[in-house]
Amino acid sequence: MTPQDQALLDRVAALIDSAAYRGHPLHEALSQLYAHHLEQRERLERLISIADGFQQTAHEDLHATRHQLQRQLKRQRKLSRIADRYQALLRERNAALVDAATLDPLTGLANRRLLDEQLQRLAVDAHRHGRPFTLAMIDIDHFKRVNDHHGHAAGDRLLVALAKALGSELRAADHCARWGGEEFLVVLPATLLNQAEPMVARLCERLRALSVTFEGERLRLTASIGVAQHRLDDDIATTIQRADEALLEAKREGRDRWRCAG
Repeated sequence: MTPQDQALLDRVAALIDSAAYRGHPLHEALSQLYAHHLEQRERLERLISIADGFQQTAHEDLHATRHQLQRQLKRQRKLSRIADRYQALLRERNAALVDAATLDPLTGLANRRLLDEQLQRLAVDAHRHGRPFTLAMIDIDHFKRVNDHHGHAAGDRLLVALAKALGSELRAADHCARWGGEEFLVVLPATLLNQAEPMVARLCERLRALSVTFEGERLRLTASIGVAQHRLDDDIATTIQRADEALLEAKREGRDRWRCAG
């Protein structure tokens, strides 16, 4: 209410209270109008007060709701981060389990189990589509002598060096695994025996030039290799046996060489 409005109301109240105007014909009507105005003003003030209270309550509720929402969002983001870290940890552990189940822990090459699976797939593909593949069984010469004279740590150093050499010489599509002890098995997909021969010859030369230094002493490495092409009528075990027989032939002939199965 403006000061002018309040001044007018004060003047009306003074006229109504004045004894000089009590007999005036408009006195009663003005009194009723004034009383009605006061009631309306009081009612309006109550409504305004209620509205203000409601607005204040609504504002407080909105503030509380916003605060609660922010807390929930913060908690949700925290839970999401925890869930993401947990999923990443699960993936890392699953990958570690897969590696433990399929990789040789010393050399990092495939283990026998993984290569068996790869060989079975290649055998099925060979029978269905006539695609050949060739195996090369590799055995480090005089490996027991290295372990006996220099210890197993030196032997492990030779195994790791041979595995790295194989990884650098083989093609991307080839498979290689530590078959057991000092034996390694190389699989050459889509490769005939005559195509594998120059590859195996280069590999034999590469291993012949390989050496490692252990406790100040230089240890040289040579290997014997037996090669066999998979025959469609044979199973995998038979092909591996033929490659192993060729390996034994290479050892009988003096080692540090490769021989092909008939």
